[in-house]
Amino acid sequence: MSVQERKRRERAERERLIVATARELAEQQGWDAVTTRRLAERIEYSQPVLYSHFRGKREIIGAVALEGAAELAAAVRAAAALANGPRERVAALARAYLDFAERNPAVYDALFQLDGGLAYAQEDTPEPLKDAFAALLESLGEVAGDGVDPGLFTEVFWASLHGLATLTRAGRLPPEYIEPRVELLVDRLAVTP
Repeated sequence: MSVQERKRRERAERERLIVATARELAEQQGWDAVTTRRLAERIEYSQPVLYSHFRGKREIIGAVALEGAAELAAAVRAAAALANGPRERVAALARAYLDFAERNPAVYDALFQLDGGLAYAQEDTPEPLKDAFAALLESLGEVAGDGVDPGLFTEVFWASLHGLATLTRAGRLPPEYIEPRVELLVDRLAVTP
């Protein structure tokens, strides 16, 4: 291995450590607790080393969001793959989405609430974000209904899931009714045979 390859590998490892540490700290104490000073202390590197990877907290949030988008896409696809039939796939997708939001609140915030400097729904949207939407579209597109744009339907269904996740987490909706909400959402919005 050349010196350059070793340096690239070490740099990538440091970057993964920074992102993992930021994510862990945010999940434990919230994003307000994630500062470059705290991160530098936890990873045992100086702040200038941290800044050589990320210009600041905003870019770290963006890196966590991209990692989270890949995880969300994988979770949604895995759940949908285990289901039989369109209705069951959509219900499994909805449960997987809501479960991801509940288990990973800081990552979910990085994806959908905080400014990570990422472009959404634009030409320059990063691939992990596009893929997360594609993971939803794969199952939702088949239940959009005749004459309904599958992408538009996916946006509306996703917005509904986001609302359920956000309102439940904020204590605005009682958590014990998650399953009936999923059933209602699937039954009323999804056109299934």
